[in-house]
Amino acid sequence: MTRRIEKPNLEWKTIRGKLVPRYRLTYMEGGKRRERVITLDWKGDPQELDRLYWLARSNRHEKQRKPSRYTWRALIVAWRADPRVQKKLADSTKASYRRTMDAILDKNGSKDVRETTRQAVRAIHDKYSATPRKANHMVQVIRLLWNYGKGKLDWPIGENPAAGIDLYGRTREFAPWPEWMVRALDTAPDDLRITAELMLGTGQRPNAAITMRRDHFSGEWMTVRDEKGAADLEVYCPERLRAFVADLPRRGVYLLAKNLTQPKGYDAVERTFRKWREGLGDAARPFTLHGLRKLAIVQLAEAGCSDAEIQAVTGQSPETVAYYRKKASAKALSKAAQIRRDRNRNGT
Repeated sequence: MTRRIEKPNLEWKTIRGKLVPRYRLTYMEGGKRRERVITLDWKGDPQELDRLYWLARSNRHEKQRKPSRYTWRALIVAWRADPRVQKKLADSTKASYRRTMDAILDKNGSKDVRETTRQAVRAIHDKYSATPRKANHMVQVIRLLWNYGKGKLDWPIGENPAAGIDLYGRTREFAPWPEWMVRALDTAPDDLRITAELMLGTGQRPNAAITMRRDHFSGEWMTVRDEKGAADLEVYCPERLRAFVADLPRRGVYLLAKNLTQPKGYDAVERTFRKWREGLGDAARPFTLHGLRKLAIVQLAEAGCSDAEIQAVTGQSPETVAYYRKKASAKALSKAAQIRRDRNRNGT
């Protein structure tokens, strides 16, 4: 039988045959006497009961806390509803943010932003260390949301706990496709073949290529979408791509048409790519759709284009162009070195 412990404002009530301790709080509000009862989940442990009792008596029990205005859920909802933010973001960027923010909502949606510590952010970064890109993105999204809450919503949340945290170094890069895989596109489904031609011809991301319309092509010029910069750019269209687009059957406004007015979705094309890639065997497994964009940089570099010219076509950053140029340069240098060695051995 449970022994009742006597304390001021502590009462016991039988609920479903069990004695349950409750802290009864009496106070005045608006000239009226009010009462509030807090059930103490002591689990039959006198020490736990004592701890919970003194939390309630000092007004620090979790059930006495006022709901915070500054929760991660409130912050994310505000960020997602802000047209000033959303109109600047590409759909692919929004999707990337959405996945990470959904993970934050799932674990910490109701938690007060102000209780997030630098140590907690470091712990999250370490937790996902096996996938550096994911780990870095989690920290970057926390940093972005915190800056938005403080700078745009004027929340009193103090210093950003994600600021200055060292991210993991260069994460896995997308490998440019090898020539044998490009040649194999002759056997690919139409949706994938069209996507590949558009990516190689424009140097754009998969989603930007998939959503290209017929009216994006006019004579020698084409309009491409810089998804990160959320801007339309006029770029010279190579003859091969002009001829390819002209030969495509008209099925709607978009080159990759779902119906007369809508494009195919990225996910549908990506699934088609993965299924086709499986048929090519294990050698194709390391390569992704994004690798076609990187191949465009390599091809332009091998053709002798300057970094500025490559950027004008692909919209890639100077750092990315320099990184993939090295691959093209290494290939050319290896060829020259091997030819020079053969000539030296043959005495020519």
